[in-house]
Amino acid sequence: MAKELKDLTKRADNYSQWYNELVVKADLAEQSAVRGCMVIKPYGYAIWEKMQRRLDDMFKETGVQNAYFPLLIPKSFLSKEADHVKGFAKECAVVTHYRLKTDPEGKGVIVDPEAKLEEELIIRPTSETIIWNTFRNWIKSYRDLPLLINQWCNVFRWEMRTRLFLRTAEFLWQEGHTAHATAEEAQAKAEEMLNIYADFAEKCMAIPVVKGVKTANERFAGALETYTIEAMMQDGKALQSGTSHFLGQNFAKAFDVKFIDKNNKLDYVWATSWGVSTRLMGALIMTHSDDNGLVLPPALAPIQVVIVPIYKSSEQLATIDAKVAPIVENLKKRGISVKYDNADNKRPGFKFADYELKGVPVRLVLGPKDIENGTIEVMRRDTLEKQSVAFDGIEDYVDHLLDEIQANIYDKALKLRESKTYKVDTWEDFQAQIEKGGFILAPWDGTTETELKIKELTKATIRCIPLGCEDEEGKDMLTGKPSHRRVIFARNY
Repeated sequence: MAKELKDLTKRADNYSQWYNELVVKADLAEQSAVRGCMVIKPYGYAIWEKMQRRLDDMFKETGVQNAYFPLLIPKSFLSKEADHVKGFAKECAVVTHYRLKTDPEGKGVIVDPEAKLEEELIIRPTSETIIWNTFRNWIKSYRDLPLLINQWCNVFRWEMRTRLFLRTAEFLWQEGHTAHATAEEAQAKAEEMLNIYADFAEKCMAIPVVKGVKTANERFAGALETYTIEAMMQDGKALQSGTSHFLGQNFAKAFDVKFIDKNNKLDYVWATSWGVSTRLMGALIMTHSDDNGLVLPPALAPIQVVIVPIYKSSEQLATIDAKVAPIVENLKKRGISVKYDNADNKRPGFKFADYELKGVPVRLVLGPKDIENGTIEVMRRDTLEKQSVAFDGIEDYVDHLLDEIQANIYDKALKLRESKTYKVDTWEDFQAQIEKGGFILAPWDGTTETELKIKELTKATIRCIPLGCEDEEGKDMLTGKPSHRRVIFARNY
């Protein structure tokens, strides 16, 4: 085992510490000089780029276009939608001055007191306000609708307790903002985007998710309805992995965004917003990885196949180079990302451990004996199984193996979720089960008071009201009041 892995905490010993160490050791990210902010390193950013490309294509297939809006938002904008400003007020970073000057005492630079802004600017915690102020200029008639806009950007929300990818003050995300002529169209768009997130999570990230609706207490600030996909991590905790919001006419009214409809009547437009962030990186790590490092789904792995030569002389290496070259070329033609690591500054054993740590799905090893036998060694990262395979036709074998790995790690995550999902009816059983982790389907009386009381007593929240579940009459496990459905409770990140 490589030196980097010797001190990696085991998941069973301390899951949280295992995660923190793995993010750093796998070269995904590190803390920055700015408290609460992170540096995303090239390998971590390469995974995020793959996520971006897949999602961006999926968005554009629905007619969405990308744009970009300012980082700084006038403070007055945040005052125009009461629920919105209330939801984000405590997290906002404020810009008060526009200039520095040299300290007259020779201690570097200071804020120039003469350069105070007439109106403070807020570093965007989200962009609804600046975007809807802009939409007012873009929308005049029903012919301008629907307006489907997305932006890839960074946002900033002050966080006291941070964890790389999962919760940082600054993070990367996409935020979609759409305007529609009717409530029905906006509602349909919000649901469509939720389904896109769910498809991406399951087919690309290999993460099974539950689609649901947030309670009134958990809704996005300013939304009439918030839809969510919830994923279960290996420790049984939930991670909100994407949200889509039906905003009604709240922001249109706040920013006076009206349109003339087909009947020549003036009305406010209907809105949605939706987003996912670099928090998905945390979900990817915690859903699939093991005590040896990352386990990446082939669909998102920066390197899907690595080839390592075993040799003792330059002549042997030259022979292996010649054998490997057509494999590399053929795999690339199939759209498979492959790296041939014939660098002589690291031992093969180190390379094996390093690529294992970084979650490369397939490793091929070729030495003189393999060439003699017409074979090549194949190791799959998801199961750590190794076997010798015929050299001829290795490209087909690897292609199929990548699909098998993608499916296998999804199935493994699904089985874990199913094994840690429980139906509970009594308060005593709930208190005992929540300590073990997992998703708990329990009856709820539908009140915010009960929801908050359960959170206070157990630190468990209602993750969502699952979509597609039939109503079920029962009694709330805490209050005994009538309940018409089961909801998912869990502790969460």
